[in-house]
Amino acid sequence: MKHIAIFGYGVVGGGVTSVIEENREAIARAVGDEVDVKYILDLRDFPDSPYGGRVVHDASVIMDDPDVCLVAETMGGSHPAFELSMEALSRGKHVVTSNKEVVANFGDRLLARAGENGVSYLFEASVGGGIPVIRPFLTSLSGDTVVGISGILNGTTNFILSKMKSEKRAFSDVLKEAQVLGYAERDPSADVDGIDAKRKIMILSALATGTLPDDGDVYAESIRGIAPEDVSAAERAGRVIKLIGSFRYEKGSPAIFVCPQMVKKDDILAGVNDVYNAIRVRCSVTGDVMFYGRGAGRFPTAGAVTADIVAALSGAAAAECAPVFTKKSGSVADFDRVRFSYYIRLAGVSPSDAGEDLSRYFDKVEPVPGSPAGKAEFICGEASGKELKAFVASRDDVESVIRLAE
Repeated sequence: MKHIAIFGYGVVGGGVTSVIEENREAIARAVGDEVDVKYILDLRDFPDSPYGGRVVHDASVIMDDPDVCLVAETMGGSHPAFELSMEALSRGKHVVTSNKEVVANFGDRLLARAGENGVSYLFEASVGGGIPVIRPFLTSLSGDTVVGISGILNGTTNFILSKMKSEKRAFSDVLKEAQVLGYAERDPSADVDGIDAKRKIMILSALATGTLPDDGDVYAESIRGIAPEDVSAAERAGRVIKLIGSFRYEKGSPAIFVCPQMVKKDDILAGVNDVYNAIRVRCSVTGDVMFYGRGAGRFPTAGAVTADIVAALSGAAAAECAPVFTKKSGSVADFDRVRFSYYIRLAGVSPSDAGEDLSRYFDKVEPVPGSPAGKAEFICGEASGKELKAFVASRDDVESVIRLAE
């Protein structure tokens, strides 16, 4: 019997017990032994749960039990998840997690501690929910060089933007629906302001480069400013607005960022709707590889946690190449240096005058067909963020600026 513990019995932690119970025989075959949830660490009691008798409030009960060989950390947040995970690894227990925040902030230290103690620190569920995207970096793509990553990494924002397009609705209206459906929290900041997607692209870029960037070095932009007029303009320009997390090289330096981008309709990312995620990994040898599926939710995420439990307990993870992250400040290209083409909308100016003005800043200026009266809309490029800021600062009639996906 393999005994494990779960830290945090919320949506994902509860899902893990359900997945283990429903797939007990398959898990036993894969591991070579039964897997038993011996303890659940939580501040609350769960008297109505079949696992209620396994709840403890003191982590030392788990840490001191030599029978517990693995901990599934599904608490969320950096603290105390980081401290508890470090202690479990120090005690020779594997740790698997769905916690993207703790991996993005402390993945270097957690992986190092796991290596020092001969155990695994696995985090498949931290990116893409149930999409198996982390392990391929360590196996199938390990002999290749990843030169770019771009993807829809947050299901909540993709749901909102998809609804804004298909139903011609405003951001605030669709956000309320997302909250009613449980896709968005009461405080939706982590999702709609790009924070969640930023943590995920930080993790993916670290897998690609071995360097875990500082949170403050990675640019993230909200979708709160996306208006129905922007969605309409994208449609007329043959594009769709998506919140895209990106890693690419800009003059030899890694550029890592999250922002709304207008994606061409024939790009595969344009057809990813609702709460689905899609991640495109560009490799020097293999070319483009796509990962697609439900990027969030109780059971997709719990399934990914359980897959890591099986990998650790079966010995499969030990046979794989473990990632090594080095934390390094200033390793990311300054976002103001990154070059894009842009959609720009101006108000109260004639299209001819606006086009002439724009030509002074951008090497290409093309009008968007069907612009509403009193507006001038253009596809402009290419320019750096610094050059764009200079243009916006030079006038007071800029209504909207959205970057174009490459």
